[in-house]
Formats: sequence, structure tokens, C-alpha cells
Amino acid sequence: MRSPKTVFAVLFTLALAGQTAFADEAHTLSVRLDWLTTGYQAPFFLAAEKGWFKKAGLDVTIQQGTGSVTTVQLVGAGQFDVGFAALSTMAFARSKGFSVVSIAGLFRKGDLALLVPVDSPIKTPADTKGKKFVTTPGSLEAPFLDSFFSKGGLRRDQVELLNVDASAKISTYLTGTNDGVFSSTVYTLALVKEKRPSRAVLFADFDLNLPGFGLVVTESNLKQKGEALKAFASALAGAWAYVLAGHEEEAVQATMKAREQERLNPEYLRGQLRDSLPFLYTAATEKQPIGVQSEADWASAISLLEAAKVIPPGSAAKSYFTNDYLDVNLVSSFAAGG
Repeated sequence: MRSPKTVFAVLFTLALAGQTAFADEAHTLSVRLDWLTTGYQAPFFLAAEKGWFKKAGLDVTIQQGTGSVTTVQLVGAGQFDVGFAALSTMAFARSKGFSVVSIAGLFRKGDLALLVPVDSPIKTPADTKGKKFVTTPGSLEAPFLDSFFSKGGLRRDQVELLNVDASAKISTYLTGTNDGVFSSTVYTLALVKEKRPSRAVLFADFDLNLPGFGLVVTESNLKQKGEALKAFASALAGAWAYVLAGHEEEAVQATMKAREQERLNPEYLRGQLRDSLPFLYTAATEKQPIGVQSEADWASAISLLEAAKVIPPGSAAKSYFTNDYLDVNLVSSFAAGG
């Protein structure tokens, strides 16, 4: 029979092991991206490569995604701790009962656009009359097409919409049998540059600024892993600032190294990262660190989402985001190189 001292020692050891496991779990984060590896995700891989997540006391795993909708759903279901996704998708999910919230707005200017050939006469929504455009039913842009056309005094039936599956969107645009495609600027422009050089007619430039990509978490996880989530969001925001300060190529190389088995095209990555940089700031956030969100921007976005019947009326902008999980001093530290 074991002595009381021996029993106590065993129990003490088990208790310590339990505390260690709990501490490890509290600082272990699973991250789900929006899509397959793209250039605008490069700061994630840069921060990992430079050891910034570890320096912040985190153990981070990063997984590819299959779209913002799925990412938000999986985060909302507790399958991942953090999601990188379109925040308008997060807002829709929240209106449907998911307790998800944004802790960092990275693309605070929305990149949703009508992409047209560089020599196209289309420069405003008014110029779309009688033209043919590629789109996808159920896509991010679908609920806002009427709002876009109305900015030019037009109705949807005054243009021709070619509905295709998301997987065929770019290839259909590249056939040249249409006048443009509704898509994400930061994802698409670099991919069509060689075969059909294009430019963006941004929704945001016509008072249709929907929040772009950001970090999505559940409210329950903020209570359980708040410290870790704050460190992660701050390190990632700092990585974006570091890239913006002239370290784009370093971020591209970190992505290539982290995803070597995918045989990525570095030119696509460079283009997508470069195209993403103009979307980091809005007029309301131009003096704020990357990641900090504006209530005014969110209020405007909520009005657009309500008008398009994406979410029901009566939402409070403050309920969709929080800036409490960004440490601006930590952001500045990583922005300066860690």
C-alpha cells in the first residue's frame, strides 16, 4: 500500500501535468483560411516563418479553406479557433444565429469589383448598360448587383448576366466573349493579367464598401482563449504592416517555403499580395494600425447588408466587431521586424 506522501506526490504530478496540458491548449490555435493558398494570405506564412507566433507564446496551425462561407461555418461550429474570411459573410452568419465576431479587420476597404479589360470603356456603373457580365449565383456579389447597377441609374434587366459555376468564372471571363466579371480584385486580377489584362471598377468607390477579409472567432472562444487570440491578431496585423513597409518579396518566399508541395506560381503570389495592399485602409482608418476597425465603416456596411436583405434590419454595428483583441504596442513591435 502506498504511503500518504507517495499518493500526494502522484496527485501533485498529475495536477501539474493537467495544468501544463491546459496551458498548452489555451495557447494552441487552429486557423482556417478562406481559400487555397493565395498571395494575400502571405502575412500568415511570414509571421510563422519569422517565429512571431512562437514569440507570442502560440502554437499555430494553418489550414487551407474552400471559401469564406465554409470557413465561417466551421469556426462557428467550433471546428477551428480562428477564421480568415470575408467579414460580410461573418455578418450574415451572425444574423442567422452564429455567435461569431470580427477581432481584426485586415482589408478594411472591400475589394469586390466588376473586373473589365484595361481598354474597356466601362468606368462606372452607368457604363454597364447593355453589356454582358459573368457572375455566380449565390456568390458574395450576388445580393449587391442591384445596388451596384442602381448607382448608374440602371436596373438588373438592362444588362446581361451570364451565370456560371464559381469554378468556371475565370475561364469564362478569359474567353473574351463577355464584357467583364464580378469577382474579388485581390484574388482575380493577377490570375487574368497575362491572357486578359484587367482593371477593377470597385463597388467601394461607389459608396458600396463592404468589409473585406478579417479574423473571425466565436464569442465563447474569446472567453476561453482570449489572451492567445489577442496575441495572434496582433502578430498578424504586425506582419501586414511589415509587408507594407517594403517586405513583400520576403512574404512571398515564406509562402513558397511553407507550401512547397503545392508548386505555387510566385508571380501569381506577388501579384495577389501587391493588389491587396490598397485595401488595408479606409478614410476612417487611415491613421489607425492595421486591424483596427471603424464603427462608422461597420455602420455603413450594415446599412448595405440590410438594404440588400442579406441581414434583417435593426443591427447594431458594435455587435459585429471588437478592437479589444489588438495590442497596438505588439502590432508596432512586429511591424518593425519583431
